[in-house]
Amino acid sequence: MTLYAIGDIHGQLAKLQEVLAWIGADGGPDARVVFLGDYVDRGPDSAGVLDLLCDAQDAGRNWVILKGNHDRLFEWFMEDPPRHDPHLLVGYHWLHPALGGVETLASYGVTFEERTRLQVVRAMAGGAVPQRHVDLMRQMPLYHEEAGYLFVHAGIRPGVPLAEQTDEDLVWIRQEFHQATDPHPWVIVHGHTPVEAAVQYSNRVNLDSGAGYGRALSVGVFEAGETWLLTDKGRVPMPRSA
Repeated sequence: MTLYAIGDIHGQLAKLQEVLAWIGADGGPDARVVFLGDYVDRGPDSAGVLDLLCDAQDAGRNWVILKGNHDRLFEWFMEDPPRHDPHLLVGYHWLHPALGGVETLASYGVTFEERTRLQVVRAMAGGAVPQRHVDLMRQMPLYHEEAGYLFVHAGIRPGVPLAEQTDEDLVWIRQEFHQATDPHPWVIVHGHTPVEAAVQYSNRVNLDSGAGYGRALSVGVFEAGETWLLTDKGRVPMPRSA
């Protein structure tokens, strides 16, 4: 089986539509696609990205739509009252300029002054964000295991059995995972930590190439133990880290 994986999208609907066309040309309409999370925040059309994913789910596309930390931040904001993620640094919250929640709400037509009360913003969002978007985020799995690969948004805590991994690590972990060079039980395909270009390491593949900051949206192709990067001209070798 050929597997395709798409890195962090961050509201970049036009880039997503472009790479989906590449996948269709390479693997056909029934291609198996795993999305690595972070569909929202920073980019211009988070609402459009979630709409596309909901439509695909309704149509029964052969897609696996994993949850990222930004999707969880949005999901928790849409609870009543909103839930704060304790992983964030002191002084940070989903509507902080560094995180991109303001851009996400703007894609639904929700704008507000800087000193607006949170309960007011939440009420505005409740009237603008479709329930199916909220339901999709709530239902997103945190990982997907297939054909010797583990697809996950951020990574895993090395040495911990999969069943004992915490939600927190699966959507937020960085240094402990990146610094591990020993083999894992699978090749781990992840996003979450932006790099200049998608890259393959000895035990993992990072597909977050910074679409949220205006750079490319990356697609990995995994087939018979081989890994490629998909481009508008087809498959090219996946860059490897030294």
